[in-house]
Amino acid sequence: MITENLRSLYNRDLNKLKTEIEAYQNEEAMWKIDKNISNSAGNLCLHLVGNLNTYIGAQLGNTGYVRQRDLEFSLKDISKIELIDKVKSVIEIVDSTLDRLSEAELEKDYPTEALGYKMTTGYFLIHLLSHLNYHLGQINYHRRLLDVK
Repeated sequence: MITENLRSLYNRDLNKLKTEIEAYQNEEAMWKIDKNISNSAGNLCLHLVGNLNTYIGAQLGNTGYVRQRDLEFSLKDISKIELIDKVKSVIEIVDSTLDRLSEAELEKDYPTEALGYKMTTGYFLIHLLSHLNYHLGQINYHRRLLDVK
């Protein structure tokens, strides 16, 4: 039951991420920073994709993904289409990985101490979902503040 709920929530919120990126009318605006806004929407999107590819795809789904976290914040001017493709890909990876995850596996320790301490896989998946939503909200505000023609 909980794995189905997690799949549903990740699917919903990753599709919201895709919708937010699609909603930018000015593609250059995705990469803007301004005053106290230190991360662009494009970089936050790359960060979320890298985060989920690492902690769900590689760790739980054995995808072989190798994270380059510094590039998530240093790359610029990636096209909107490419960002959307990355989001679509991570949607598939998260969905297929969670589909194969049993309820019993959620109760086991997560393979690494990603937050600096032991936790169950279920706990960490909930943490990752809240991390996704935190940055999703930032992207929404970024778009509404800085996506001007």
